[in-house]
Amino acid sequence: MKSPIMLSLIAGMLTGMGNGSVFGATLMCFLGRGKFDDWGGWGSQAYDPATFTGFVDWSMIIFGVAFFFIVHIAVNRHLQLETKA
Repeated sequence: MKSPIMLSLIAGMLTGMGNGSVFGATLMCFLGRGKFDDWGGWGSQAYDPATFTGFVDWSMIIFGVAFFFIVHIAVNRHLQLETKA
């Protein structure tokens, strides 16, 4: 595999966004609605971080990007080890 970018992108985003949704569900279970005035809505309102849905969506995106970088670094280092031997 010459460039594992797609492998890293798919595996990292799927894993990270899944973990972000679990983080949001845990937040909802422990805090309830909290100080959010609105649950969110359709379209661009779903990504407004002032709403609960927007907060969860943004946490999923941030977790996904973070896991992408982690997986990309790990796969590249593994590829370096495999090509060295």
